Amino acid sequence: MSIICERFDSLGLGDPSATVRLGIMGGTFDPIHIGHLACAEQARVAHGLDAVVFIPTGVQPFKRDKKVTDAAMRFEMCRLACASNPHFDVSSIEIDREGETYTVDTLRQLRAHYPDNVHFYFITGADAMLSIVKWRDSALIADLAHLIAVTRPGYVMTDEAKEELAAHADFDVSYLETTALSVSSSMLREWVGCGKSIRYLTSLAVHDYILARGLYA
Repeated sequence: MSIICERFDSLGLGDPSATVRLGIMGGTFDPIHIGHLACAEQARVAHGLDAVVFIPTGVQPFKRDKKVTDAAMRFEMCRLACASNPHFDVSSIEIDREGETYTVDTLRQLRAHYPDNVHFYFITGADAMLSIVKWRDSALIADLAHLIAVTRPGYVMTDEAKEELAAHADFDVSYLETTALSVSSSMLREWVGCGKSIRYLTSLAVHDYILARGLYA
């Protein structure tokens, strides 16, 4: 059986009667930044997650026409960003998988790997929730994972939007308002390209990795 990640590969094996909560955070992470990390940490605390695994995407069907940094480098940046938090780890399962990256395939792989007492919590932005109904086998995603829809202060997902989501599939969704951090991967790439400092907008290790390899310059 393939390895999911180093820190949490044996999650749930200790006591099969004990419920274990695993957070799953996917994304391009080009690069990973403080917004990603803060969101994952706040979701972990709010939902009592035992661990959060960051899963950098391989080939995204919705981003085929966009230039993306080499997968090995994006994985390494995630590894560096997660190293100091004992509740975080990174997995290469989407990068290692051939073909396009689909969330349902990732959840299937995780379900096949972990025992039934490990429950999955898929963390995503609330403004992206409605797009999930367009994802491959979205109804199966609803069966495999509880969704944590992260909102920013001042953003409200309307009742109509929630009803529309519920009409497509039986999603189990929690809404979590997190700290507002106006930072994005595209902003960091642009700033590096313009010679601006991105120190403190990502972890120091990721900052140094980007500069040492001349990424985004």
